[in-house]
Amino acid sequence: MLHRVKKENDINKDKWIGIGGKLEEGESPFDCVLREAREETGLSLIDPQYRGLVTFTDDTGYTEQMHLFTCQRFEGELSECDEGELEWVKISLIESLPIWQGDKLFLSLPSGDEPFFSLKLSYCGDRLAGAWLNGKELKI
Repeated sequence: MLHRVKKENDINKDKWIGIGGKLEEGESPFDCVLREAREETGLSLIDPQYRGLVTFTDDTGYTEQMHLFTCQRFEGELSECDEGELEWVKISLIESLPIWQGDKLFLSLPSGDEPFFSLKLSYCGDRLAGAWLNGKELKI
């Protein structure tokens, strides 16, 4: 996990998030996860698995999509990241960290019954206002 403590004016300031970033011109989501993992952690992922699509919306009309991958194997050594502090965190401890409420939902899904999922998270400010898994509303 990445503890976002280094960037100024960061919407994720002091929160724990996964690594990631934006697609570059000509990249697929798979290309992007390999590049971002290498850039942010120094690790080369081996056989990452595409697990889901998360759509974020908010009360200002903003929409963003995130492609979620998991990976069990990698090569290399963890390096420093200019966006925050990297740390291996036990899955059982993630919910106790300061993370976005919606992140608690999508971080639990890869270990569940869904082989691939689509999750929509709607925020009002910093508050999760609604969530839909594969088109079905979730109780939050």
